[in-house]
Amino acid sequence: AVARAALTLRHRRVSPGITGSSDPYCIVKIDNEPIIRTATVWKTLSPFWGEEYEVHLQPTFHSVSIYVMDEDALSRDDVIGKVCITRAMLAEHPKGYSGWVSLSEVDPDEEVQGEIHLCVELLEGEGGRRLRCTVLEARDLAKKDRNGASDPFVRVRYNGKTQESTVVKKSCYPRWNESFEFELPEPAGEKLCVEVWDWDLVSKNDFLGKVVFGVQGLRAAGRQEGWFRLQPHSSKRRGSLGSLQLQLRLRDETVLPSHCYQPLVQLLCQEVKSGRQDGRVHLVTLLDETTTAECRQEVAVNLVKLFLGQGLVKEFLDLLFELELAKPCKA
Repeated sequence: AVARAALTLRHRRVSPGITGSSDPYCIVKIDNEPIIRTATVWKTLSPFWGEEYEVHLQPTFHSVSIYVMDEDALSRDDVIGKVCITRAMLAEHPKGYSGWVSLSEVDPDEEVQGEIHLCVELLEGEGGRRLRCTVLEARDLAKKDRNGASDPFVRVRYNGKTQESTVVKKSCYPRWNESFEFELPEPAGEKLCVEVWDWDLVSKNDFLGKVVFGVQGLRAAGRQEGWFRLQPHSSKRRGSLGSLQLQLRLRDETVLPSHCYQPLVQLLCQEVKSGRQDGRVHLVTLLDETTTAECRQEVAVNLVKLFLGQGLVKEFLDLLFELELAKPCKA
Protein backbone atom coordinates (compact mmCIF):
# COMPACT_ATOMS: atom_id res chain seq x y z
CA ALA A 1 0.00 0.00 0.00
CA VAL A 2 1.15 3.53 -0.77
CA ALA A 3 -0.11 6.68 0.92
CA ARG A 4 -0.27 9.79 -1.24
CA ALA A 5 -0.81 13.25 0.21
CA ALA A 6 -1.80 16.35 -1.75
CA LEU A 7 -1.01 19.60 0.06
CA THR A 8 -2.00 23.16 -0.83
CA LEU A 9 -0.64 26.17 1.08
CA ARG A 10 -2.63 29.30 0.36
CA HIS A 11 -2.40 32.07 2.91
CA ARG A 12 -1.21 32.79 6.38
CA ARG A 13 -1.49 35.46 9.08
CA VAL A 14 1.49 35.74 11.43
CA SER A 15 2.65 37.74 14.42
CA PRO A 16 5.14 40.51 13.60
CA GLY A 17 8.84 40.33 14.30
CA ILE A 18 11.02 43.07 15.78
CA THR A 19 10.85 45.09 12.56
CA GLY A 20 7.06 44.87 12.49
CA SER A 21 7.03 42.36 9.63
CA SER A 22 8.33 38.91 8.74
CA ASP A 23 9.87 37.07 5.79
CA PRO A 24 7.88 33.85 6.10
CA TYR A 25 8.30 30.50 4.40
CA CYS A 26 7.10 27.00 5.28
CA ILE A 27 8.85 23.68 5.83
CA VAL A 28 6.75 20.52 5.56
CA LYS A 29 7.89 17.50 7.56
CA ILE A 30 6.64 13.92 7.56
CA ASP A 31 7.32 12.39 10.99
CA ASN A 32 9.95 15.08 11.62
CA GLU A 33 11.67 14.47 8.24
CA PRO A 34 11.80 17.66 6.07
CA ILE A 35 10.50 17.06 2.54
CA ILE A 36 9.28 20.45 1.25
CA ARG A 37 10.38 24.09 1.52
CA THR A 38 8.18 26.81 0.07
CA ALA A 39 9.31 30.11 -1.38
CA THR A 40 9.96 33.03 0.98
CA VAL A 41 7.46 35.89 0.89
CA TRP A 42 9.30 39.04 1.90
CA LYS A 43 8.24 41.70 4.41
CA THR A 44 4.64 40.70 5.08
CA LEU A 45 2.42 39.37 7.84
CA SER A 46 -0.16 37.97 5.42
CA PRO A 47 1.79 35.96 2.83
CA PHE A 48 0.15 34.11 -0.03
CA TRP A 49 1.90 31.05 -1.45
CA GLY A 50 -0.64 29.22 -3.60
CA GLU A 51 1.79 26.28 -3.81
CA GLU A 52 0.60 22.71 -4.32
CA TYR A 53 2.56 19.52 -3.67
CA GLU A 54 1.91 15.83 -4.05
CA VAL A 55 4.13 13.39 -2.17
CA HIS A 56 4.27 9.62 -1.72
CA LEU A 57 4.37 8.50 1.90
CA GLN A 58 5.12 5.32 3.78
CA PRO A 59 1.89 3.57 4.85
CA THR A 60 3.14 3.69 8.44
CA PHE A 61 3.57 7.48 8.65
CA HIS A 62 2.08 9.20 11.72
CA SER A 63 1.79 12.94 11.05
CA VAL A 64 2.34 15.84 8.65
CA SER A 65 3.80 18.97 10.29
CA ILE A 66 4.05 22.40 8.67
CA TYR A 67 6.56 24.78 10.25
CA VAL A 68 6.24 28.49 9.53
CA MET A 69 9.68 30.11 9.53
CA ASP A 70 10.94 33.70 9.44
CA GLU A 71 13.97 33.96 7.18
CA ASP A 72 16.89 35.98 8.53
CA ALA A 73 19.88 36.82 6.36
CA LEU A 74 22.20 37.60 9.29
CA SER A 75 21.33 34.91 11.84
CA ARG A 76 19.53 31.62 12.21
CA ASP A 77 15.95 31.57 10.86
CA ASP A 78 13.28 31.88 13.55
CA VAL A 79 10.49 29.35 14.02
CA ILE A 80 7.20 31.26 14.22
CA GLY A 81 4.95 28.27 14.85
CA LYS A 82 3.70 25.01 13.46
CA VAL A 83 0.61 23.05 12.48
CA CYS A 84 0.51 19.29 13.05
CA ILE A 85 -2.04 17.09 11.25
CA THR A 86 -2.06 13.46 12.38
CA ARG A 87 -2.96 10.48 10.23
CA ALA A 88 -6.04 9.94 12.41
CA MET A 89 -7.23 13.48 11.67
CA LEU A 90 -6.84 12.88 7.93
CA ALA A 91 -8.74 9.60 8.19
CA GLU A 92 -11.68 11.53 9.64
CA HIS A 93 -11.76 13.73 6.51
CA PRO A 94 -11.67 11.39 3.47
CA LYS A 95 -12.47 14.28 1.11
CA GLY A 96 -9.62 16.35 2.50
CA TYR A 97 -8.72 18.50 5.49
CA SER A 98 -9.27 22.16 4.65
CA GLY A 99 -9.49 25.50 6.44
CA TRP A 100 -7.69 27.88 8.78
CA VAL A 101 -5.58 26.27 11.50
CA SER A 102 -4.01 28.17 14.41
CA LEU A 103 -0.25 27.96 14.77
CA SER A 104 1.11 26.44 17.98
CA GLU A 105 4.43 27.28 19.58
CA VAL A 106 7.34 24.95 18.87
CA ASP A 107 8.70 23.52 22.11
CA PRO A 108 11.95 21.47 21.89
CA ASP A 109 10.41 18.95 24.31
CA GLU A 110 7.59 18.37 21.81
CA GLU A 111 9.87 17.77 18.82
CA VAL A 112 10.36 14.03 19.21
CA GLN A 113 10.57 11.11 16.81
CA GLY A 114 11.43 7.45 16.77
CA GLU A 115 10.39 4.28 18.57
CA ILE A 116 11.66 2.23 21.49
CA HIS A 117 11.54 -1.55 21.97
CA LEU A 118 10.37 -2.44 25.49
CA CYS A 119 9.24 -5.46 27.47
CA VAL A 120 7.20 -4.69 30.60
CA GLU A 121 6.08 -7.56 32.84
CA LEU A 122 4.77 -8.35 36.32
CA LEU A 123 6.77 -10.86 38.38
CA GLU A 124 5.59 -13.02 41.28
CA GLY A 125 8.07 -13.78 44.05
CA GLU A 126 8.44 -14.61 47.73
CA GLY A 127 9.14 -10.99 48.53
CA GLY A 128 6.00 -9.82 46.76
CA ARG A 129 5.13 -8.71 43.27
CA ARG A 130 7.64 -6.74 41.23
CA LEU A 131 7.52 -4.73 38.03
CA ARG A 132 10.28 -5.36 35.48
CA CYS A 133 10.96 -3.11 32.50
CA THR A 134 13.49 -4.35 29.94
CA VAL A 135 14.82 -1.66 27.59
CA LEU A 136 16.03 -3.41 24.45
CA GLU A 137 16.73 -0.81 21.75
CA ALA A 138 15.47 2.30 19.97
CA ARG A 139 15.41 3.49 16.37
CA ASP A 140 15.19 6.72 14.38
CA LEU A 141 15.80 8.99 17.38
CA ALA A 142 16.03 12.75 16.89
CA LYS A 143 19.49 14.13 16.12
CA LYS A 144 20.28 16.64 18.86
CA ASP A 145 24.07 17.00 18.60
CA ARG A 146 26.16 18.86 16.04
CA ASN A 147 27.70 15.60 14.83
CA GLY A 148 24.31 14.57 13.41
CA ALA A 149 23.52 12.02 16.11
CA SER A 150 22.66 11.80 19.82
CA ASP A 151 24.07 10.21 22.97
CA PRO A 152 20.89 8.52 24.22
CA PHE A 153 20.16 6.98 27.58
CA VAL A 154 16.92 5.82 29.19
CA ARG A 155 15.39 7.00 32.44
CA VAL A 156 12.75 4.67 33.96
CA ARG A 157 10.50 6.09 36.69
CA TYR A 158 7.95 4.32 38.87
CA ASN A 159 6.42 5.03 42.28
CA GLY A 160 8.81 7.89 43.05
CA LYS A 161 11.97 5.94 42.15
CA THR A 162 14.19 6.49 39.12
CA GLN A 163 16.72 4.23 37.39
CA GLU A 164 18.90 5.03 34.38
CA SER A 165 20.55 3.02 31.62
CA THR A 166 24.06 3.44 30.27
CA VAL A 167 24.74 6.13 27.64
CA VAL A 168 25.19 4.97 24.05
CA LYS A 169 27.49 7.46 22.31
CA LYS A 170 26.79 8.92 18.86
CA SER A 171 23.83 6.79 17.81
CA CYS A 172 20.23 7.28 16.75
CA TYR A 173 19.75 3.49 16.79
CA PRO A 174 21.04 2.53 20.27
CA ARG A 175 20.91 -0.90 21.89
CA TRP A 176 20.80 -1.33 25.66
CA ASN A 177 19.25 -4.69 26.59
CA GLU A 178 19.06 -3.60 30.24
CA SER A 179 16.39 -4.50 32.81
CA PHE A 180 15.04 -2.41 35.69
CA GLU A 181 12.90 -3.73 38.55
CA PHE A 182 10.62 -1.94 40.99
CA GLU A 183 8.60 -3.10 43.97
CA LEU A 184 4.91 -3.21 43.15
CA PRO A 185 2.84 -1.67 45.96
CA GLU A 186 -0.83 -2.33 46.63
CA PRO A 187 -2.82 -0.82 45.11
CA ALA A 188 -0.61 -0.38 42.03
CA GLY A 189 -2.11 2.82 40.67
CA GLU A 190 1.13 4.58 39.66
CA LYS A 191 2.13 4.78 35.99
CA LEU A 192 5.44 3.52 34.63
CA CYS A 193 7.25 6.21 32.63
CA VAL A 194 10.12 5.40 30.25
CA GLU A 195 11.94 8.51 29.00
CA VAL A 196 14.72 8.76 26.42
CA TRP A 197 17.27 11.57 26.83
CA ASP A 198 20.29 12.84 24.93
CA TRP A 199 23.24 13.10 27.31
CA ASP A 200 25.28 16.32 27.16
CA LEU A 201 28.52 16.97 29.03
CA VAL A 202 28.29 20.77 29.20
CA SER A 203 24.67 21.80 28.66
CA LYS A 204 21.48 20.23 30.01
CA ASN A 205 20.29 16.91 28.62
CA ASP A 206 17.82 17.03 25.70
CA PHE A 207 14.47 15.27 25.90
CA LEU A 208 13.97 12.71 23.10
CA GLY A 209 10.54 11.32 23.98
CA LYS A 210 8.69 9.08 26.41
CA VAL A 211 6.32 6.13 26.74
CA VAL A 212 3.87 5.81 29.64
CA PHE A 213 2.29 2.52 30.80
CA GLY A 214 -0.72 2.08 33.04
CA VAL A 215 0.21 -0.70 35.47
CA GLN A 216 -3.43 -1.62 36.02
CA GLY A 217 -3.64 -2.60 32.36
CA LEU A 218 -0.67 -4.94 32.80
CA ARG A 219 -2.44 -6.95 35.49
CA ALA A 220 -4.67 -8.68 32.94
CA ALA A 221 -1.97 -9.38 30.33
CA GLY A 222 0.93 -9.87 32.73
CA ARG A 223 3.41 -8.94 30.00
CA GLN A 224 3.61 -6.40 27.20
CA GLU A 225 6.35 -6.27 24.58
CA GLY A 226 6.78 -4.39 21.32
CA TRP A 227 7.88 -1.22 19.57
CA PHE A 228 6.33 1.91 21.07
CA ARG A 229 6.33 5.31 19.43
CA LEU A 230 7.94 8.00 21.56
CA GLN A 231 5.54 10.71 22.70
CA PRO A 232 6.23 14.40 23.49
CA HIS A 233 5.52 16.28 26.69
CA SER A 234 2.15 17.98 26.98
CA SER A 235 1.65 20.83 24.51
CA LYS A 236 2.04 24.37 25.78
CA ARG A 237 0.22 27.22 24.04
CA ARG A 238 1.31 30.80 24.64
CA GLY A 239 -0.51 33.65 22.94
CA SER A 240 -1.53 34.05 19.32
CA LEU A 241 1.04 33.18 16.67
CA GLY A 242 -1.22 33.53 13.65
CA SER A 243 -2.95 30.95 11.50
CA LEU A 244 -2.37 28.97 8.32
CA GLN A 245 -4.86 28.16 5.58
CA LEU A 246 -4.23 24.79 3.99
CA GLN A 247 -5.81 21.92 2.13
CA LEU A 248 -4.53 18.42 2.78
CA ARG A 249 -5.87 15.22 1.32
CA LEU A 250 -4.67 11.66 1.93
CA ARG A 251 -5.30 8.87 -0.53
CA ASP A 252 -4.33 5.24 0.03
CA GLU A 253 -3.27 3.27 -3.04
CA THR A 254 -2.68 -0.45 -3.28
CA VAL A 255 0.16 -1.45 -5.61
CA LEU A 256 0.03 -5.10 -6.73
CA PRO A 257 3.00 -7.20 -7.93
CA SER A 258 4.03 -6.33 -11.49
CA HIS A 259 2.85 -9.65 -12.96
CA CYS A 260 -0.75 -8.74 -12.05
CA TYR A 261 -0.63 -5.89 -14.56
CA GLN A 262 0.90 -7.86 -17.44
CA PRO A 263 -2.40 -8.71 -19.24
CA LEU A 264 -3.38 -5.02 -19.30
CA VAL A 265 0.11 -3.95 -20.41
CA GLN A 266 0.07 -6.49 -23.25
CA LEU A 267 -3.39 -5.36 -24.34
CA LEU A 268 -2.38 -1.69 -24.38
CA CYS A 269 0.85 -2.42 -26.27
CA GLN A 270 -1.02 -4.51 -28.85
CA GLU A 271 -3.48 -1.68 -29.44
CA VAL A 272 -0.74 0.90 -29.87
CA LYS A 273 1.13 -1.32 -32.34
CA SER A 274 -2.07 -1.88 -34.36
CA GLY A 275 -2.78 1.85 -34.68
CA ARG A 276 -6.17 3.43 -35.27
CA GLN A 277 -8.78 1.33 -37.04
CA ASP A 278 -12.16 2.69 -38.20
CA GLY A 279 -15.18 1.21 -36.43
CA ARG A 280 -13.13 -0.17 -33.58
CA VAL A 281 -13.58 0.90 -29.95
CA HIS A 282 -10.11 1.70 -28.67
CA LEU A 283 -9.10 1.00 -25.08
CA VAL A 284 -7.29 4.33 -24.89
CA THR A 285 -10.54 6.10 -25.79
CA LEU A 286 -12.40 4.18 -23.09
CA LEU A 287 -9.82 5.24 -20.52
CA ASP A 288 -10.36 8.85 -21.53
CA GLU A 289 -14.15 8.55 -21.28
CA THR A 290 -14.26 6.68 -17.95
CA THR A 291 -11.80 8.83 -15.98
CA THR A 292 -12.67 12.06 -14.24
CA ALA A 293 -11.02 15.37 -15.02
CA GLU A 294 -9.36 15.22 -11.59
CA CYS A 295 -7.36 12.06 -12.35
CA ARG A 296 -7.07 12.29 -16.17
CA GLN A 297 -3.68 13.97 -16.08
CA GLU A 298 -2.38 11.37 -13.65
CA VAL A 299 -3.60 8.55 -15.93
CA ALA A 300 -1.93 10.21 -18.93
CA VAL A 301 1.39 10.56 -17.10
CA ASN A 302 1.33 6.90 -16.04
CA LEU A 303 0.52 5.79 -19.61
CA VAL A 304 3.47 7.78 -20.98
CA LYS A 305 5.75 6.15 -18.38
CA LEU A 306 4.39 2.72 -19.30
CA PHE A 307 5.01 3.15 -23.03
CA LEU A 308 8.42 4.70 -22.41
CA GLY A 309 9.35 1.50 -20.62
CA GLN A 310 7.99 -0.56 -23.53
CA GLY A 311 9.73 1.58 -26.18
CA LEU A 312 6.37 2.57 -27.70
CA VAL A 313 5.93 6.16 -26.58
CA LYS A 314 6.12 7.53 -30.16
CA GLU A 315 3.48 5.07 -31.38
CA PHE A 316 1.29 5.91 -28.36
CA LEU A 317 1.43 9.66 -29.04
CA ASP A 318 0.75 9.06 -32.75
CA LEU A 319 -2.36 7.03 -31.85
CA LEU A 320 -3.60 9.75 -29.50
CA PHE A 321 -3.12 12.34 -32.24
CA GLU A 322 -5.03 10.25 -34.80
CA LEU A 323 -7.88 9.56 -32.36
CA GLU A 324 -8.15 13.24 -31.54
CA LEU A 325 -8.34 14.18 -35.23
CA ALA A 326 -11.00 11.53 -35.82
CA LYS A 327 -13.34 13.00 -33.20
CA PRO A 328 -16.47 14.62 -34.71
CA CYS A 329 -16.45 18.39 -34.61
CA LYS A 330 -18.93 20.01 -32.22
CA ALA A 331 -21.31 22.47 -33.80
